[in-house]
Amino acid sequence: MLRLTAPKRLRGSITVPGDKSISHRAVLFNAIAEGNARISGFLDAADPRSTLACLRALGVRIEHEGETLRVYGRGLRGLCEPADVLDCGNSGTTLRLLAGLLSGQRFFSVLTGDDSLRSRPQRRIVEPLRALGAQIDGREDGDRAPLAIRGSQLHGGSYDLPIASAQIKSALLLSCLTADGPLSLGGRIDSRDHTERMLQAMGIDLALEAGRLVLYPPAHPVFPYPVSLTVPGDPSSAAFWWVAAAIHPDAEVTTTDVCLNPTRTGTLDVLQAMGAQIEIHNRRNEGNEPVGDVTVRSSGLRGTRIDGALIPRLIDEIPVLAVAAATAYGETVIADAGELRVKETDRIAVVVEQLGAMGATIEPTADGMIIAGGGELRGADVDSLGDHRLAMALGIAALVAEGETAIHNAQAVEVSYPAFWEHLHSLVEA
Repeated sequence: MLRLTAPKRLRGSITVPGDKSISHRAVLFNAIAEGNARISGFLDAADPRSTLACLRALGVRIEHEGETLRVYGRGLRGLCEPADVLDCGNSGTTLRLLAGLLSGQRFFSVLTGDDSLRSRPQRRIVEPLRALGAQIDGREDGDRAPLAIRGSQLHGGSYDLPIASAQIKSALLLSCLTADGPLSLGGRIDSRDHTERMLQAMGIDLALEAGRLVLYPPAHPVFPYPVSLTVPGDPSSAAFWWVAAAIHPDAEVTTTDVCLNPTRTGTLDVLQAMGAQIEIHNRRNEGNEPVGDVTVRSSGLRGTRIDGALIPRLIDEIPVLAVAAATAYGETVIADAGELRVKETDRIAVVVEQLGAMGATIEPTADGMIIAGGGELRGADVDSLGDHRLAMALGIAALVAEGETAIHNAQAVEVSYPAFWEHLHSLVEA
């Protein structure tokens, strides 16, 4: 349990951990490259470590060289059948991307995870993979892990994504790297595009054609090329400091070297719409991704509406945006976010419950929440329920709450941001 009280001021500069989505992909994609790659800025947290452990169990050599990882690629067909089940921990990205990749390999594998991961729906990837020729099964007809995969020759084809999910999109793209024909994806392809950017940088023929995402399996044996890169800072982690600075009455916080990929900057767009004082500077490109520094200052926020095309661009940040909305003037409506109910927790239910305990006027809906705003938060006993995003959001709420806030299961931040509490205290003491 962690106890926090509101500080008089927040000042400082934070270099947030490397982007979690890019960290997963950097090691996973380079593991199937024809050559070796160096990866700096890799997020050393529980979820990406699960990806490292699974890749090593598949025969991939990965070495630590100081703060840099060296990945020795084995090529598209060089992975080895694992001697045991592959434990993905709490990481949905690890399980779903590996499910796609391993469906097209020539061996048997089983993917599992912790209690939370085994409770999350997987039919959303199993059904489209089966349509492409994958032999994959699991509990509840493939809707729950463990997932058993008997690698087979996949056939490409056409599929329309019913929901905007980078994990589903990435699983299908990876599955067809070894297919005997191209894959055409339509529908909701408007999710994070880190997979597309990285595969293109590795020489894979992947492009938008007539509004559809089309991947042609590599015919030349040297593809994919290895790609060495520095992983930029995670905007989903930086968002907590952006909200903290915006809602605190005396704050100025800068987050450096943050990924500014347009599919990930929905939180900045929402905060600007709410009236936040935001400055972006030192813009540049790193590893085929736009990067920059973001400074946010104390702001008088007003309520807004968060829905539609914004949701895929900020789905992980909704818990902390709910904190911003609770302190803003006027009502905020969050809709079209039903995906929150199948995250590490039912994030709609737990955000409503925990922020409600702190005095927020917040009402759940089937696919989001309605937050009255304008009230003052008060310290309370709250619980992350093991959800890393909720633990951090409650920490930010505590920075503007009257009295002491006690956060149970505060260690959940280890999943994506192990230094979160240390960084929070550095801003208070600056």
